[in-house]
Amino acid sequence: MSGDVCKTVAVYTLGCKVNQYESEAILEAFEQRGFIPAAPEDVCDVYVINTCTVTAESDRKARQFIRRAIHRNPNACILVTGCLAQTAPENIAAIAGVDFICGNADKMSVVEAAEELLRKAEKAHETVIHVNSLEGAGFEPMCITRFDRTRAYVKIEDGCESRCTYCIIPEARGKIRSKPIPEVLDEVRGLIAGGCREVVLTGIETASYGKDLHDSSLAELLIAIDRLEGIGRVRLGSLDPSLLKPAFVNAIAPLRSLCPHFHISMQSGSSSVLARMKRKYNADQALAGMQRLREVMPQVQFTTDIIVGFPQETEEEFEQTLDFVKKAGFLMIHVFPYSKRRGTPAAIMSGQVPEDVKRRRTATLIAHAAEIRRDILQRLIDEGEEHTVLFESFENGRAWGHTSNFIEVAIDSDKPLHAQTLPVRLYATDGTRCFAKPTVS
Repeated sequence: MSGDVCKTVAVYTLGCKVNQYESEAILEAFEQRGFIPAAPEDVCDVYVINTCTVTAESDRKARQFIRRAIHRNPNACILVTGCLAQTAPENIAAIAGVDFICGNADKMSVVEAAEELLRKAEKAHETVIHVNSLEGAGFEPMCITRFDRTRAYVKIEDGCESRCTYCIIPEARGKIRSKPIPEVLDEVRGLIAGGCREVVLTGIETASYGKDLHDSSLAELLIAIDRLEGIGRVRLGSLDPSLLKPAFVNAIAPLRSLCPHFHISMQSGSSSVLARMKRKYNADQALAGMQRLREVMPQVQFTTDIIVGFPQETEEEFEQTLDFVKKAGFLMIHVFPYSKRRGTPAAIMSGQVPEDVKRRRTATLIAHAAEIRRDILQRLIDEGEEHTVLFESFENGRAWGHTSNFIEVAIDSDKPLHAQTLPVRLYATDGTRCFAKPTVS
């Protein structure tokens, strides 16, 4: 380790889209200080590991990569941040070779910490733990200017106050904190100027945006973004179904930029399971909210997350979830078998579901979801309507992209169509994606 300029830095990210956004902001800040970005698999002078702690597996992967980075370059600066760093810094500090740990209140401090380590030109004799309380923390200033392909994630909110019985994230992220509307607009304007065609607004609990600002709401933010000159598509990150009340739905219905695709964080389709999870809605309320959106956005598609095998889940409750997802008509379902998270009420509930039962139910729901998806895609083909695709990638003579309602589409092409939009008609599906032909040459 030395204090020379032009050092290499790699940022390794685990977890959600918020973490991915924050890692990009950290990497850009390093570049502004003269660092050269590198891949996490490279031998680097500085490694930043942005951790997740949503599951025990997330913790294991974080520790594994920390050790790999130390092995790859024992002289490198090793800095760890994120949710595991916030909740269990002492566990990370027990790994010999870690130089600096900070939590979720001040992630950007890793940049100055790395510079200080490099100035000293030696490894830290003792791990520095810089984890502040999240009580009273504000929204940490950070911003990105670039993006991959055509899409950029913009963090608009941090923190969660829901206290679901299976989740440790409120401990890791603290109370709700929102980025003020003028600051979000400035960031989005910069991305538009850089050629961004789709902005995804994301947060730990996106639906709670503005609750701490007292004069702003998610609907007001969406309206303000919709008025920006040059705005392309706007997509929302994961939403709590309780948001889908008439006032919100009516406010967003006229927006030209908002994509008719919503990822609804259901977790279960059984109202009794949802009650044990301490979610803020039941199955009927969620279906009613989705129906409101369908009435004002006929092309809307929904995706979701479902936890299978939550403590005490009976066969009847699982059947209720199967029935619910069929009624809801989800384009895609991310299925997760329940796993205990130490420190949560669900981890010590009676009636833990056996692993073999969770595996069986997981497989059943995945098969159920695949059938629903195939039916949706085939129906869209049969309807024969025109769809507009924003193209993102190119491989083996095919350009790939997504419609505004999140249907993955490929067309035959002799060249990349990166960031272009084309009207197409769907003609076939493999059950997962659709194949189409342009309706104009």
